Amino acid sequence: MAGPVERVLIQDVPGAPDDVRAHYVDLNNIRDVHPLVVSVETLSRTDTGDGYVQVYRVRDRIPLRIMTLPITYTARLEVPSAGPVLTQARQFPAVHLDSVVSFDPIPTGTRLTERIRFTAPWPLLAVTVRQAVEAHKEMLAGIRRHFEIGG
Repeated sequence: MAGPVERVLIQDVPGAPDDVRAHYVDLNNIRDVHPLVVSVETLSRTDTGDGYVQVYRVRDRIPLRIMTLPITYTARLEVPSAGPVLTQARQFPAVHLDSVVSFDPIPTGTRLTERIRFTAPWPLLAVTVRQAVEAHKEMLAGIRRHFEIGG
């Protein structure tokens, strides 16, 4: 196992923090803006007393040179009633992405900050970080565009 490698992605979104947060935590919305996601299926939702935990099965298309590799993984979101959202993605073989996502008010709407920690077998770590960071940058830009056109 190699890592962890950490990255911070920030996107300002012209929407209210609660609206941006609600949009982000529904992975059915993320499917529309994440460039690798093909499908999202809810596996479970558990109330925690101060929010909920939702688990999804996600199918991605990972571009690898001249071919595309289909990948299925589990995504878990811990969504407290307020504050940052915790996410976990678990993919074979031992690829882990763990994030803390915050939604802070700014004069123009919301500053969405995603702090991602990557761990993976060393041969996969660099490509995992590169592809995930690019995909998450596009996802955050897609969330911004969603709210620019009226959310």
